[in-house]
Amino acid sequence: MSSLKIGLTELLQVSTGIFSIGTFGLVLNRKNILLAIMSIELLLLAVNFNFMLFSIYLDDLYGSVFIILVLTIAASESALGLAILTLYYKEKHSIELKAIKTNKFKI
Repeated sequence: MSSLKIGLTELLQVSTGIFSIGTFGLVLNRKNILLAIMSIELLLLAVNFNFMLFSIYLDDLYGSVFIILVLTIAASESALGLAILTLYYKEKHSIELKAIKTNKFKI
């Protein structure tokens, strides 16, 4: 029975696909802020995947350090974004991106 090995090229193609989905979601989304936040998360996860791949390929720990840094930033960005979104929804009863861009938000 032969073992199936996946090369670096195929894994980089997967990462490029994830990054492309995140980019298209961010560019094509004009109304829903939740989709924008999820698209940003996809972009950051694709970058983390690249850091992991090259960290393993080059046998280096710097990629792992950057993964932890990017995950920390992504978690804080999501937490702050969702907290602001929750406050905005409580006040305006809507989370449309157009309304958020045009209004000045006061807490």
